[in-house]
Amino acid sequence: MCPVTTDLSASFKAYDVRGLVGETITAESVRAVGAAFVDVLGLAGKRVLVGGDMRPSSPEFAAAFTEGAVARGAQVTQLGLISTDMLYFASGQLQAPGVVFTASHNPAEYNGMKMAKAGAVPLSADTGLEDIRDAAQAYLEAGHIPAVETTGSTDTSELLADYSEYLRSLVDLSGIRPLKVAVDAANGMAGMTTPAVLGDAVLQALPLEIIPLYFELDGTFPNHPANPLESENLRDLQKAVVEHGADIGLAFDGDADRCFVIDERGEPVSPSAVTALVARREIARAKAAGEDTPVIIHNLITSRAVPELVEREGGRAVETRVGHSFIKAVMAQEQAVFGGEHSAHYYFRDFFNADTGMLAAMHVLAALGEQQLGLHELAAEYNPYFASGEINSKVEDKDAAVARVLEAFADRDVTIGRMDGVTVSAADGSWWFNLRPSNTEPFLRFNGEAHTQEQMAAMRDEVLTLVRQG
Repeated sequence: MCPVTTDLSASFKAYDVRGLVGETITAESVRAVGAAFVDVLGLAGKRVLVGGDMRPSSPEFAAAFTEGAVARGAQVTQLGLISTDMLYFASGQLQAPGVVFTASHNPAEYNGMKMAKAGAVPLSADTGLEDIRDAAQAYLEAGHIPAVETTGSTDTSELLADYSEYLRSLVDLSGIRPLKVAVDAANGMAGMTTPAVLGDAVLQALPLEIIPLYFELDGTFPNHPANPLESENLRDLQKAVVEHGADIGLAFDGDADRCFVIDERGEPVSPSAVTALVARREIARAKAAGEDTPVIIHNLITSRAVPELVEREGGRAVETRVGHSFIKAVMAQEQAVFGGEHSAHYYFRDFFNADTGMLAAMHVLAALGEQQLGLHELAAEYNPYFASGEINSKVEDKDAAVARVLEAFADRDVTIGRMDGVTVSAADGSWWFNLRPSNTEPFLRFNGEAHTQEQMAAMRDEVLTLVRQG
């Protein structure tokens, strides 16, 4: 290992590592991160889990991380091809820290690392990620990773069957009515996990007919980007649902930790509606097990329909900032049974407070298959309001833009919250909006909701006009 000039601050983000392969993330830098991971977390002589997704660079990076970790004394268990939620499953079940190589929904030229402490506890800049970055940077600049006196070793483990059995133990789909399910894996890891969990590749068949779209694992994403948050990446699935007469469509991102839902008409189901639907099921299950007031987590730009439903069902809703590290921390503090985000991340206490798109999809399939309504009608109950969706505005002076908006609303009957950006809410509850600055780009992100389409459109247009004046 020769001294290198890679600046790790270019790839280390607040919650994970992500960069351009061969530029901001290389085998050399990953090897140093593997060594630093062991040093900072005190893992010499202990088990470390290492796996990766289907990106072309993931095997090389997993091998490099393993080399660095073994040199510093770790006992590395190589997991091979895994989704991100498979890492969380292994970390939770085995009480071991680990890493998965993935860049989630980013294009093929990217890769990165999502890391977890034992028990699937997330690593962030505040909880060790910056220390790992600094220790790895020191190794890179020294050009050498010294081996400890007792170096580590490697073994391998196959997770897919245990992961599939565990998810099926949480949601029983064996007795639902037959459903036709179109699934767009976007050439990502859901192409491996869907046949195992929902099909008969590993376990006994369920009453589900799977219509596969792009199940071939291919990290170059030859069909469309693995980012279902962008509406154009849902079009193939929407078309397939209608053409095949499917009851439901499921779209996963590249590492399969997020899942978007399409109804039988080919229309997207709001992640807030999915959050409310799953929350109702998890509250009922927790109450049946003896909990008095189960806790549900939602971020502050989730539809107000979510906390309203939670209260009606006898649960307690807790609001958080946007971002998985905040939600996972509050999940643990509150011993919450479930949490959901507008971005289609869904978190489960029974899944080590971690996010899993597959388990959320199973809850939706169960809710749909336990009754006779179509998904469009079933979901309507959970989606009573009109939302803007997230709208980005490129603004150089974000503070000035927010100040203009607050000045315009200063003499109105509103409340203002500052948990994450600013949230302005009508005193009568008829509408609200949030303006939240991006941490990495010159964007202000707008989300709003109202009781009528006309109210929402008027509020949205007024706020965006003010934001974009500068």
